[in-house]
Amino acid sequence: MSDAAAAVAAIPKAELHVHLEGTATPDLVRRLAQRNGIGLPDGLFADDDTFAWVDFLDFLRAYDDAATSIRTAQDYRDVTYEYLAACAAEGAVYVELIASLDHGAKVGLPDADHLAGIAQGIDDARDRHGIVGRIISSAVRNFGVEACEDVARRTVALDHPYVVGFNMAGDEAGFPAADYTRTFSIVSDAGLGCSVHAGEHAGPDSVRAALQLPGVVRISHGVRAIEDPSLVAELAERRIVLEVCPTSNVVLGVYPGYEDHPLPTLMGAGVPVTLGSDDPPYFGTTIGREYELAHEAIGLDLEDLQDITETALNAAFAGPDVMVNLHDHRPDM
Repeated sequence: MSDAAAAVAAIPKAELHVHLEGTATPDLVRRLAQRNGIGLPDGLFADDDTFAWVDFLDFLRAYDDAATSIRTAQDYRDVTYEYLAACAAEGAVYVELIASLDHGAKVGLPDADHLAGIAQGIDDARDRHGIVGRIISSAVRNFGVEACEDVARRTVALDHPYVVGFNMAGDEAGFPAADYTRTFSIVSDAGLGCSVHAGEHAGPDSVRAALQLPGVVRISHGVRAIEDPSLVAELAERRIVLEVCPTSNVVLGVYPGYEDHPLPTLMGAGVPVTLGSDDPPYFGTTIGREYELAHEAIGLDLEDLQDITETALNAAFAGPDVMVNLHDHRPDM
């Protein structure tokens, strides 16, 4: 390992943007399918270690096909534990996992059992590896307004201590954010932190619309805000945190290469940013790799990476009783 790589590896890391079902590796998906006695569709894997997909819609197909293997509370425990253990091995101290109650319901898993499985994985990873995990409940906007409001109400009713936030993913271009005002009112009124996917496959107007939703203080992706300098200035002034996922943006064609990514420009303009892996095995990355690429391919220096971790810990939706215990892991600025 080079001195530069070793220096990056030594930086404590934190992740605020990763989809839980999207963390399951091909090996884990096969193990879960075998345990549950279900077959996996032909063409799901390119090889033993790689999912097969060719474009964004095909990626969604592969993601959904693989996620059908995750069916029980024990499955969710294993997916959670294995991901957090891998993150801890790369120096991560805190991870927020975006989890879909809709997926659990689709396979017949009650919400309480679903969250209990994730919580067990979080506890086991903390006890064995020292990493802290928390849950972001997620709705999918293209399932419709009523479905999203239902997820919001179920999330609040569960009142699980590890569920610290709410997110909305899905087709940002086809389903206007304004339609989901009530969804975000439900969760923000209950005290949950709010983030929303925007500014990824749609432009600055998507980010502006997301910022009008009640309680939203973080934007998932948000990188296309760079196309509107006045919006960039607003994000910086309001200290709106962007959960940036460079490899996801490059692999899915938002930008042609890392050298084209606006991360340094956003940081230079004073916009708070974090790094996330999004759906790591699908994109051939990890949270540690995102830090490496930000340094090696995008050009951030070590102090920038330390700032990113500090931003993530400050922007985390976990309460101060949790975050104070991570104080010793914060980079020495």
